[in-house]
Amino acid sequence: MRPLRLLAFGLLLTATRGPILSAQEHAHAAPADRLGAVHFATSCRAVAPQFDRAVALLHSFEFAAAISGFNSVIAADPTCAMAYWGIALSRWGNPFAAGIRSAAQLRPGREAIERAAAMSAGTERERGYIAAVAQLYADHEHTDQRMRIAAYERSMGVLSAAQPQDPEASIFYALALAAAAPPDDKTYTNQLKAVSILERELAAQPNHPGLVHYLIHSHDAPALASGGLDAARRYGTIAPSAPHALHMPSHIYTRVGLWQESINTNLKSIAAAEREGSIGEALHASDYLMYAYLQTGQDRAALAVVTGLPGFAARFDPNAIASAAPGSAGMFALAVIPARYALERRAWKEAAALEPAVTAIPWTQAQTHFARALGAAHTGDGVKARASLDSLGAIRDRLQTSGESYWAEQVAISRLGAAAWLALADHRNDDALAGMGEAAAREDATEKSAVTPGPLAPARELLGDMLFELNRTAEALVAYRATLEKEPNRFRALYGAMRAAAVSGDRVAAAGYKEQLRKNCRLADVAGRPEIAEIKR
Repeated sequence: MRPLRLLAFGLLLTATRGPILSAQEHAHAAPADRLGAVHFATSCRAVAPQFDRAVALLHSFEFAAAISGFNSVIAADPTCAMAYWGIALSRWGNPFAAGIRSAAQLRPGREAIERAAAMSAGTERERGYIAAVAQLYADHEHTDQRMRIAAYERSMGVLSAAQPQDPEASIFYALALAAAAPPDDKTYTNQLKAVSILERELAAQPNHPGLVHYLIHSHDAPALASGGLDAARRYGTIAPSAPHALHMPSHIYTRVGLWQESINTNLKSIAAAEREGSIGEALHASDYLMYAYLQTGQDRAALAVVTGLPGFAARFDPNAIASAAPGSAGMFALAVIPARYALERRAWKEAAALEPAVTAIPWTQAQTHFARALGAAHTGDGVKARASLDSLGAIRDRLQTSGESYWAEQVAISRLGAAAWLALADHRNDDALAGMGEAAAREDATEKSAVTPGPLAPARELLGDMLFELNRTAEALVAYRATLEKEPNRFRALYGAMRAAAVSGDRVAAAGYKEQLRKNCRLADVAGRPEIAEIKR
């Protein structure tokens, strides 16, 4: 097979959008059939059904369709200030989206919320909603995004406490809590508080799309994931007309290692997203689909995802407001899917041959440089490995300077891991282990972004691979087991644990890992990876 190469799509997230929908956004706003049951009481009683439908779309992060719905409310009732609130919250986009929002993206949302505030209409409760969303946009040119998100969370907390009979205030407060959770808080304080609110409301509104949606997000961490299974299994049946509702269960399925369930729901999501023209959502779901295929040895199906990328890229507008996946998520998927295909198969030459696309989102480019550096280190191309390490260092510094501290740390972890493998190739074993150990510790201290099903190669798994190569198999087994605690049923960690247990003399453990791999790979390609042939013997 020829080495995979990323196309330089040259996609930029810099276009300015006004408060009026573009033609493409209008195309995404066709009425959907089944969105769940939502009632958001407002003083705009004459347009209550239209408003409720727009809020249902908002709860499933179908932002373009929601904006179209709120615009329809305004057309029917120009005095409805809450419709502008809905537009402003929709313009903010996915609250779990990675990265800092640009001024161009924020401008139309701020215009909508300023228009809502200027109307001085509605009730005190409605003015509370409007004032809360205004916090997301307040002085965004000079105020840190994290501070504005925290201010919005606090405002929604005040509103929820002041309106105990308003379930929507509680639901949006829970969402704000989960979205504002610090990625390094291993107590999961925000998420657990959100879960308690959402589960209380779910008993009264079992078909509310936002409740199950936000329960999934609130459980999207290794220590919490099993608690989100019920919501994951219900969301797609509550709102099957929303492509994102069909994708979201895979966040939990990925966390607990239910690979075929993830495959099935993402295939449905991609089909629905293509029908709606939500190419960013289709790309995001494709990344989760790819990850699941590779864990089960369905490499031909995974290759089909790779070869389908140019078709998606040709139709992808990174500036379009469509569904939950922002332009950065689509660009991330375009970069990371070919890298996953190479690294999960340990196709080091293919990884080394990847070419980074030129984009305005540096942390997407970092994914390709990490894969290139690992591939080059394993194939003895020190020059190429060092060039990608230099690029990773420059991207890390650029992200840190621009205030993207989360992604700066993720890129720093990637650079440490890739540099460790180059050190191993140079026979600097102590340096290699020290660097890989530091990368693993730093990765353990944070959480993955919702934009990705998981790291290209978990740092602790890479540490296990390194220890195994150095014949320190007992320590390697410890590293693989720690990886499986965080990434259950991951193929490479299971396979590494099987080998390490066998070499260490723990035949019972080795047999257990082998049997789990057989179960996971029951649909694997017959003539697939050598590792799969081995476990099936």
